[in-house]
Amino acid sequence: MPIPFTCPHCGNFTNVDDQFAGRTGPCGRCGNTITVPYPQTGYAPPRRSKNSNTMVIVLVLVLGFCCLGGPILIALLLPAVQAAREAARRSQCTNNLKQIGIALHNYHATYKCFPPAVITDEDGNPRYSWRVAILPFIEQQPLYDSYDPDVAWDDPANEYVRMASISAYQCPSDSPSLSNGTNYVMITGEGTIGGLPNECVSFRDITDGTSNTIAVVEIVDSGIEWSEPRDLTLEELSMQLNDDTGSGPSSRHPGGINVLFCDGSTVFLSEGIDPRTLENLFRCNDGNPVAF
Repeated sequence: MPIPFTCPHCGNFTNVDDQFAGRTGPCGRCGNTITVPYPQTGYAPPRRSKNSNTMVIVLVLVLGFCCLGGPILIALLLPAVQAAREAARRSQCTNNLKQIGIALHNYHATYKCFPPAVITDEDGNPRYSWRVAILPFIEQQPLYDSYDPDVAWDDPANEYVRMASISAYQCPSDSPSLSNGTNYVMITGEGTIGGLPNECVSFRDITDGTSNTIAVVEIVDSGIEWSEPRDLTLEELSMQLNDDTGSGPSSRHPGGINVLFCDGSTVFLSEGIDPRTLENLFRCNDGNPVAF
């Protein structure tokens, strides 16, 4: 079977017998060295463009839009998009609580205790919250330096600090009615980490174990300003997560809430948790540790 061949030097075209395939010798016209190619018996498919997968996806979407109709296609894709967005928001909420946990531990390393949930003056008037106390440990030192602890938290002298919005104190899944609001609160009362006003709780006071005691919980649209010395009291607290009454820990995350434990870990608690178990998790030294 003759092999069509063109000399790359002089352009002379000729048909070479296939018995010379692969041999090297002089061109019969110009004398330059040439190599006779092997006959092409196979077919090399064209290379796939690196954008081919993208084109396939686009074509599928276009066909789906044309065949199913825009509204139907959107209805099929929307739940997956919403789920992905909520997963990202829940992850950010977890990171917020981890940042708060690190701040609480750094505060403890400095002052040998956790900050009281409420700090008052000598007359018992609330001055500032634990969220103000840990500002230097969440990279908010200038804001902390601007706060005047000698006057009430809502005094005009603290207006600038009070109206600041701090993303680390807000869950991205919620839409608080207050731009300077918070979704993260302590549980206060005797035997809790928040304790009584001006009470400092240290690691040695947490006899039930730091990994068995909750420090901070979420609450939806709390109406609490982050600098306000107000949290959830154990006596008034509903032990049902996402309670319809709004008197307990709650979130916009489907199925439960994020909580911060005293060891700095964050856990997603199911809203089906037993109320007695939840109460034991809020108490740091009641002698009923819950392995969690």
